[in-house]
Amino acid sequence: MKKIKSLTLKKTEKEDLLEGIRKDGKKYSVRRHRKSFFMPDVWLKMLDKLSKKGKLTADVLIQTGARINEARNIEERDIDYGRNTIRLRIVKTKARKKGEERGSPRTIPINSKFIKQLKKHFKDRKGKIGILSTPAFNIALKKALERINIEDYYMYSAHSIRKTHGNWLKILSNLRIINCDGFEICLRLGHDNNTFLKGYGSAGVMNSKDVLLIKQILGDLYTQK
Repeated sequence: MKKIKSLTLKKTEKEDLLEGIRKDGKKYSVRRHRKSFFMPDVWLKMLDKLSKKGKLTADVLIQTGARINEARNIEERDIDYGRNTIRLRIVKTKARKKGEERGSPRTIPINSKFIKQLKKHFKDRKGKIGILSTPAFNIALKKALERINIEDYYMYSAHSIRKTHGNWLKILSNLRIINCDGFEICLRLGHDNNTFLKGYGSAGVMNSKDVLLIKQILGDLYTQK
């Protein structure tokens, strides 16, 4: 098998951002890491700078923790309004080398306030939920962060919201504010514990104000009676 030559990456003026040049002469950027996540006050400020469709995309991602390609395929038939759950039918296939043809669907709980928002959203809509494409949302996200003067705006993407969701749940769980242990978080995200710790987990750095904002954003998730 012919060995693929790796492209040379060089440092840029932006911290943790590397740049390379493809064979066709086009420049491309690579982040040193993908563990950036949102503090709740930054999240709310960023959300305010997004378009209506951008806000819908962000809301779906922060409330579900789903990959954006999983969230894109949500339809009303996947929502159980009585149980406050969403079934993610089309999910990432993680073990192609082991013969896995498709990922296993998973059903996750959602806070009751967001379920009501989705019910209103689907009232006059058929088919898929209608969020932004991955490239469009990533551009919108970075622009919104740049507008609120976040220096490392380029380090964030749709996947950062998934990491944020997992970290917020971990923080609330550690403080015993919600009933959601590490196993539940991993099952919700569709990951094993090692993957979460390696690529998603971060130390708890939130103060009491941050925790209050997170609880307001996630509502009664994992506290429903």
